Amino acid sequence: MSLDSPQLHTAAEPQVDPDQLRRATLASSVGSALEYYDFYIYGLASALIFGQLFFKPLGPAGATIAAFGTYAVGFAARPLGGLVFGHLGDKLGRRMILIITIVLMGGSSFLIGLLPTYERVGIVAPILLIALRIFQGLGAGAEQAGATVLISEFAPAPRRGFFAALPFVGIQAGTLLGAGTFALLGMAHKEVLMGWLWRVPFLLGAVLILVAVYIRRRLKESPTFELLGAEGAEPVKISLIEAIRSSKKNILIGIGLRMAENGNSSIYSALLLAFVGGMAVYKGANIGTIGAVVAALVSIFTVVAFGALSDRFGRVTVYRYAALFQAIIALPGFYLLTLGNVWLVILVMALGIGVGVQGMLGPQCSLLPELFGNSHRYTGVALAREISAVFAGGIAPLLGATFLAMTDNAWWTIALYSMVLSLITWGTTFVTPETAGRSLGDLADA
Repeated sequence: MSLDSPQLHTAAEPQVDPDQLRRATLASSVGSALEYYDFYIYGLASALIFGQLFFKPLGPAGATIAAFGTYAVGFAARPLGGLVFGHLGDKLGRRMILIITIVLMGGSSFLIGLLPTYERVGIVAPILLIALRIFQGLGAGAEQAGATVLISEFAPAPRRGFFAALPFVGIQAGTLLGAGTFALLGMAHKEVLMGWLWRVPFLLGAVLILVAVYIRRRLKESPTFELLGAEGAEPVKISLIEAIRSSKKNILIGIGLRMAENGNSSIYSALLLAFVGGMAVYKGANIGTIGAVVAALVSIFTVVAFGALSDRFGRVTVYRYAALFQAIIALPGFYLLTLGNVWLVILVMALGIGVGVQGMLGPQCSLLPELFGNSHRYTGVALAREISAVFAGGIAPLLGATFLAMTDNAWWTIALYSMVLSLITWGTTFVTPETAGRSLGDLADA
């Protein structure tokens, strides 16, 4: 069998329960919506608000870098959350852990909305912000991995790419909620926004927490996880260390695949806003958040389309061409941002996020769970996702803001950054096994 050709589905799979498949899709979608709602409002607040409220003594450039530093801290905490909760998810089940992570992640976001600022309590304010960002990262570290694993294990193998991508419409819904909320807030008077209105998006996240917990409590356990404890099944006990050792190669592959997808997601959704916001030619224009809304609308359709395409042409093929596309558009795309045309900014964001990022995320939704065996799938997916999140998405705004500060806001620095991340992923696809149609009941890795 060729490395790039889709595998035939030959192994037996648990019978698909349509009702539970719908619930799993909804449960995963709401969690994805909350995670990316948090992701977007924190990224936007880091670019536009937190520097002035929590790090003002550092000056404009220093405050922006410090605000993006707290953004990166949340990503740094994610691998630990993925490691701990991922292992518990493999040991205790997907459903219980997904309830815990959604409360931890959403609750931290809610408390951020209640924080005092530097002006009121001094250095205590940024310390509390960093602490809550860490807790938020711990929950998020296993949330998306769990949602990915859950829906993949409920979905029918021949259409797993399509069904696994459906909950990621929730990502776009969360993005729309976050970016749309900030677009509306941007219309308010600056004093009102910086005074109390910025808190509202964080406090509203509580609604999504309640909905997600309600749905997940009514969901049955994943059918492939239940295979591990089925009557007559051979007992499977695998330690955390053994899971990491045996899956080291595929964890590294997962990290490489995520560099372009997760890194460019942060570059186009957070760093680009700071870059455009610092240009005099766009002064007064609320272009960043408007572009994010348009990109999210495009992504609602493209993420599912690319997931479905991976069922037909294979996960690796779709992923490879999307990474190559992302690399090709980097230099011309970021150059277009300097021309002062609002419509070009929207076009670049729509292509970068709606086509480049979603072209990789669509097949990734099913590819990552298919890379790992049934007894340690949650752990493997969580580690691949969250280690890459630190080195790709987490430090992208911080590193990019530093590049911009060092080069007097030179556009080509972040363009090259985007291109390098994309080429890393493009190269990784050549050592990635094709997994389409693989039985998720298998204990061995792909």
